[in-house]
Amino acid sequence: MSQILVVDDEVGIRELLSEILGDEGHQVRLAQNASEARQLRTRARPDLVLLDIWMPDTDGITLLKEWAATGQLTMPVVMMSGHGTIDTAVEATRIGAYAFLEKPIALQKLLSTVGSALKQGGPQAAAAPALATIGKSPAVEQLRAQLERLKGSRASVLFVSEPGAGAELCARQLHQANTSWVAPEDCASVSIEPGDLVVRAAEGVLYLREVHELSRPAQTALLREMGNLERAAVRVLSSSTVSLPDLIARGEFDPRLYAVLAGVIVRVPSLRERAEDVPELANLVLARAVESREAPPRSCNTAALNALRNYHWPGNLVQLESVVKTCAQLAAGPEIGLADVTQALVTLEAPAPNAVHSLPLDRELRDAREAFERVYFEYHLGREGGNMSRVAARVGMERTHLYRKLRQLGVKLPRRSEE
Repeated sequence: MSQILVVDDEVGIRELLSEILGDEGHQVRLAQNASEARQLRTRARPDLVLLDIWMPDTDGITLLKEWAATGQLTMPVVMMSGHGTIDTAVEATRIGAYAFLEKPIALQKLLSTVGSALKQGGPQAAAAPALATIGKSPAVEQLRAQLERLKGSRASVLFVSEPGAGAELCARQLHQANTSWVAPEDCASVSIEPGDLVVRAAEGVLYLREVHELSRPAQTALLREMGNLERAAVRVLSSSTVSLPDLIARGEFDPRLYAVLAGVIVRVPSLRERAEDVPELANLVLARAVESREAPPRSCNTAALNALRNYHWPGNLVQLESVVKTCAQLAAGPEIGLADVTQALVTLEAPAPNAVHSLPLDRELRDAREAFERVYFEYHLGREGGNMSRVAARVGMERTHLYRKLRQLGVKLPRRSEE
């Protein structure tokens, strides 16, 4: 049984289409405007959408663009209009609509179009848009504009951000399809072998996450390779959550390498700087979780979204994803409310029970600090079942930096398969 969503502001048309499609054995859901259609799309992905163009709140073309921009256009959409023009039909098709039906819709045309659309299925989902670039805040609009200008460039780019803000997601926006993407897992232990990166990343991208963790020998080796990388048409992108100029001042980072890496510097805004985007981001995270079956059908009410928007998010986007998915899993009903969000945020900040009493407070500060950090990370590893992505979100660290810290402390790392 196929699930079909009919979106039309005319009640007569909604009821007629519902009756016809229901008689054909389909399960039909109805929405009288774009707002209702958004809510229904968030709760579950329909197999097909019949979408009217002219509606009072938001027109169908705009809604189609929204779904395409947020990665939710994963089902065929058939546009409907009583005042259709060729230009409108072409625009809808360009955005991703499957077909265009002109009202009044002939019965056989309707059934044949619905049948072929369901048989073909939805468009293959493109890479989901980065959460770092979704929203309407001035900070995000500026970031999107900067990335758009850099797409056709070969310049090296250094992304600077707080942990979890989405620097790597932004870097991937500059990666051209069907070219190599080489990203060493851990800059702290990466080995720069002559020629190796050139061969692997030729005509593609070399991405260095947490580049401030490069050892001085690795910095020197990378600097020597820069000429070969340029000749092999390798675009070098990097990111750092630490001020590289400060490291240069302390003699910990090579200023010549910095000059090469920072051809263009792009600052990725923190979630606090784009708080007005949080409700949209939360709804999108929830929709993706529901669609991927990570969570049952859920929606957030206004109070829940306001609470999320007003939180300070030290772990930024990674932390927001973790909290929304936690709420989706633990909410008692189909609607995530204020109590669900409050509980998730309280749990996020709760200290380990009785942890202080087990610390060696009579030792030197360095030893006591290491003991605290070991207890702290072991607590979060246990609470998250060893899921490193969720631990990184909880503690507000990039995952690669978290791995390095755990190794330094001698904390047993979870197996990669558990992430």
